[in-house]
Amino acid sequence: MTVPIAFQGLEVLSTSVLLLDRDHRAVYANPAAENLFEFSNRHIHGLTLQQIFAETDSLVSAVEHAIASNASFTEHELSLAAPGREKMLVSCYISPLSLDQGHLLLEFHQIEQQIKIAREERMLLQQQANRELIRNLAHEIKNPLGGIRGAAQLLEHELPRPGLREYTQVIIKESDRLQSLMDRLLTPNRLPRFAPVNIHEVLERVRSLVLAETPEGVTLRRDYDLSLPELMADQEQLIQALLNIVRNAVQAMHGKGEIVLRSRVARQVTLAKKLHRLAIRLQILDNGPGIPEAIREKIFYPLVSGREGGSGLGLSLAQTFVNQHQGTIECDSRPGSTCFTLLLPIIKP
Repeated sequence: MTVPIAFQGLEVLSTSVLLLDRDHRAVYANPAAENLFEFSNRHIHGLTLQQIFAETDSLVSAVEHAIASNASFTEHELSLAAPGREKMLVSCYISPLSLDQGHLLLEFHQIEQQIKIAREERMLLQQQANRELIRNLAHEIKNPLGGIRGAAQLLEHELPRPGLREYTQVIIKESDRLQSLMDRLLTPNRLPRFAPVNIHEVLERVRSLVLAETPEGVTLRRDYDLSLPELMADQEQLIQALLNIVRNAVQAMHGKGEIVLRSRVARQVTLAKKLHRLAIRLQILDNGPGIPEAIREKIFYPLVSGREGGSGLGLSLAQTFVNQHQGTIECDSRPGSTCFTLLLPIIKP
């Protein structure tokens, strides 16, 4: 579909823009609007606002107000969604365009997105502070652990009865376990080694690893967009990040349920305050019991776990690896449905 020359500059805007003709029918939606509302420019062409969105009374009223006053009008809070999609809270700036035969320009800003960006920034700062604290603690703990283990080994050789060695073995094994935990806490220091990566090779590697260790009651289903391009990434770090998430899902479902691995393209997304024309959206969905409400806001913090015996490091490491790829990771969970969403920018070498 050909875009009018006067409006071709809208293609590159990060703002979501919808253009209406004099009959209030859609003639153009820029890529940011397509991504925000999950419809295509071709699909909505010629449709009215009532046909494009559900529950449009407030939006239609705002459009009529702008037309009647022949001036720009802003509706600060609108709840909008394309049919069959989840509702979102947006603000809408409506501007009559007299230069082009009565066209109306509608600019949408997702209020939730602004809140989300602020929350991500706060979480990132908190995570950085937490990781620095944990690393410092890990360094301080490693040296005494070595001394404790060595002393237990020496003591074991001096014990008069072999039966007493059971207790020194407990000390040695627990020291080894803590040593392993400290090593894992210090692992994220390695910088990623970027190279062209096919994301579906990563997903298939994760799938095969999990299938090899998963009970028969758990199924892994693919939902791939095979047209996705390669991205510059550290393949091993992405495998580890996704593996940590999928393993958590398997453990949460207690041997029964379904996990879906989904890949899609995302257009005109802002990650770390930078606009990217294309990104890859990965989703890991499961129908398990969900994440306990008490820890939902803290699941990416180190040492926070909803599972007895869990180290609470898997999701923290996953977030570290994703952040090193300039991406984001977030989670939406309720009983019977948990979805982890990763956004990874497609950056040219």
